[in-house]
Amino acid sequence: MTYLMNDELFKNVITNPNVKELRNMSIDMESTTEFNSPCYVTEVRNRSAKNTYVVDDIPLGIDQQAISREKADKIVNEVKDYLKNKDVVRIDRKMGMYDKLSFNCRLYITKEYSRIAYMWNNTLFDPVDSENPDLISIYVPEWPERIMIVYPEEGITYILGSDYFGEAKKSFLRKAMYKVKEMGGLGLHAGSKVLRVKDKNENLKDVGFIMFGLSGTGKTTLTIHDHGLSGEEKAIVRQDDVVFMDENGYCAGSENGFFIKTEGLDEGQKVLYKAATSENSIFENVKVAADGKVDFDDTTLTANGRGVVLREEISNTDDSIDIEKANKIIFITRRNDIVPPVMKLEVPQAVNAFMLGESIETSAGDPTKAGQSKRCVGTNPFIIGPEVKEGCRLYQILKKNPDIECFILNTGAVGAKEEFKGEKITIKVSTTIMKEIAKENIEWELDKEWGYLVPKDVDGIDIKKYNPRNYYSEEEYEVIASKLREEREQWFAKFEDGKEEVAVSI
Repeated sequence: MTYLMNDELFKNVITNPNVKELRNMSIDMESTTEFNSPCYVTEVRNRSAKNTYVVDDIPLGIDQQAISREKADKIVNEVKDYLKNKDVVRIDRKMGMYDKLSFNCRLYITKEYSRIAYMWNNTLFDPVDSENPDLISIYVPEWPERIMIVYPEEGITYILGSDYFGEAKKSFLRKAMYKVKEMGGLGLHAGSKVLRVKDKNENLKDVGFIMFGLSGTGKTTLTIHDHGLSGEEKAIVRQDDVVFMDENGYCAGSENGFFIKTEGLDEGQKVLYKAATSENSIFENVKVAADGKVDFDDTTLTANGRGVVLREEISNTDDSIDIEKANKIIFITRRNDIVPPVMKLEVPQAVNAFMLGESIETSAGDPTKAGQSKRCVGTNPFIIGPEVKEGCRLYQILKKNPDIECFILNTGAVGAKEEFKGEKITIKVSTTIMKEIAKENIEWELDKEWGYLVPKDVDGIDIKKYNPRNYYSEEEYEVIASKLREEREQWFAKFEDGKEEVAVSI
């Protein structure tokens, strides 16, 4: 079969309607909010990871589902026959601003679901070359079977039977990350920012950060936070979701919009709240009353309420989405027991942290397991190909760039027991730690049991309050530590075939 996608495959194509036209096309599905922004309610309210398949012409990772080309082509031919009689909307956008790591993207979607095209349009940039797409997604939400089929070599995804916007967004980012890996770089599910700070000698310097973390672990919060910096010192927000790192540590951004979780959003979260309450925001599955009043605390529809906000309406952004170098890499985890607020890592430990991807499940992934422990390589459920290859590529980049420093940041708590939820690691603690990391103003000491460095002193924080060992007897601590080691050993056993290639130990 031919994999070339063009307008002739459809009955009628509405090509690149503008934002106003897209909203008008979706007006019958809109609830208009008090901010004069639209909100849509979907049938499917989270990504369908269990229904996502990759055509098995290439080696796949342990947590990826394969589909034979024969079976995939059979479904696709049925879809194409159906689309011959359908009106579709075509949207062309550009992902990224850095020429070497940018992609022409095209979405085709059946007209009845133009709201998804409207949301996706607001996440990327105006196209430069609309006639030569690098990546294509064909979206048919009304298809009777829910299945997502990825053709990685062709750069094409079919999204069938789901009307959740996140499937469109991630379909392009997934393919782009695969392409970047094929080009010798690494696509990362990470946010990025610059902290402009004064060092010990009062010299102003820019420090580039990238932050790994699954949805719901605080990645967006830490990405957009100002860290209490003022005057000449400031935080500059670059990206929230996906960056493309080259062999020299340059991190190219991908998107022009932020896809935020809205649960519990309030005026205390000044930056996000301001952007979310703009008339240019677009909500999905957020509770809106008949009079337009928005209730971010009401999770009746789902705990995975979402919003697309424009990057330009996020405070502390500038005209760039890239960082010259990832000077500091932060792996965000969320545990409540023996993991301290921050750990400084050697290269093998950093690759370990990447491969472990320790976190919690959220409603954005699998709502039935929200809150449970989860491990996901690179905290990136969108990897195509053997996960161990990603670890190898990161190892190569870190060895080539010894000036890149890596850390684990715990945004949960320490000391949790049955009768005690633990000492909460607040946003202020995490953002202060990041600021002091940028200033290189933390005194470190070796944790002899685990082999990583922990802070001896941090300006502005009583760091001793967050020492996990203060909350457990030796016996209690050892029980938790032994279980954690066992879980990690079991996780790494899944990658036994590639373990020597990564050359790390747990």
